Amino acid sequence: MKITSFNPLIVAKDTEPVIKLFEELGFEKRHEKQGISINNVTDVRMRDANGFHVDITEGTEAYTMIRINVDNLEEAVEFLEARGFHKARHAAAHDTIDTGSSKINIMVSPSGYILSVSQHIAD
Repeated sequence: MKITSFNPLIVAKDTEPVIKLFEELGFEKRHEKQGISINNVTDVRMRDANGFHVDITEGTEAYTMIRINVDNLEEAVEFLEARGFHKARHAAAHDTIDTGSSKINIMVSPSGYILSVSQHIAD
């Protein structure tokens, strides 16, 4: 498994103030995807001049996790499960989320931190 990117993901009930804060910090919107998952959420990727990324997503609860993009999602999930991680307990938790451009699993560590592990799907 190869990690292709690694950055924070902020989930917020109201994303506009979060996006505005990061714009004020010098980040620009680079990508916006709407209608993701069964909750029909919007995800925004932002980047600053140094190449740092932050992703901001709508959610019913507010929390921060680490997003890791990999070249092989199944291998990454197996790797994490072998180390005590489990898939998050939410609607359709045991199903991989397919956004059309990526596949995602939310994984929870034994100590409780959260990783969003995704693989981009080639067009």
